[in-house]
Amino acid sequence: MDPSMAVTKIYVVYYSTYGHVARLAEEIKKGADSVAGVEATIWQVAETLPEEALAKMHAPAKREEHPVMVSGRQLADADGVLFGFPARFGMMAAQMKALFDSTGGLWQAQALAGKPAGFFFALGTQGGGQEETALTAVSQLAHHGMVFVPVGYTFGEGMFDMDEVRCCSPYGSGTFAGKDGKSRLPSDAELQMAAHQGSYFAAFAKKLKAGAGVVA
Repeated sequence: MDPSMAVTKIYVVYYSTYGHVARLAEEIKKGADSVAGVEATIWQVAETLPEEALAKMHAPAKREEHPVMVSGRQLADADGVLFGFPARFGMMAAQMKALFDSTGGLWQAQALAGKPAGFFFALGTQGGGQEETALTAVSQLAHHGMVFVPVGYTFGEGMFDMDEVRCCSPYGSGTFAGKDGKSRLPSDAELQMAAHQGSYFAAFAKKLKAGAGVVA
């Protein structure tokens, strides 16, 4: 088969406590699916908190339409992966870190080396570390030899508008959830950037896959 005609598989893998990151994931998928020859799939990572704790946090039920990624080994099936998670003091949530911690076998085989990857996130406040969270997460990609694909300023004027509060970072799309982690919902501007990141990343992954096929 002509490499340029092969379907490019994009995995949108996320963890969400209150649904903010899940909402971004859905917009990212829409953006990725808008690129011809791309097939995007949403996965959520397994919850590690007990039901009693989630109940006390008043966390809503998980999205049943988004399958749970049973094993980190599934990442090897993707041509590119966008990871989404809430920030926890400048780092990814423990649930997402648990997924990365399960990929030792993939690391030994370098099964993820050369695959493009990126991030999107939710934070409580404007000082919640939207860039620090991405930078600390990059270490996970570096050990796997994955290619970090930031969205940069490709969103155009949407990155510079100062008329409203928005979580727009060159490191990835995001949203502010409020200091309680749940009171503010993603704005239209934040959702639009998420969709843009999806299409931008998908186009990049598609080109990379086609180029690798030609070299091979």
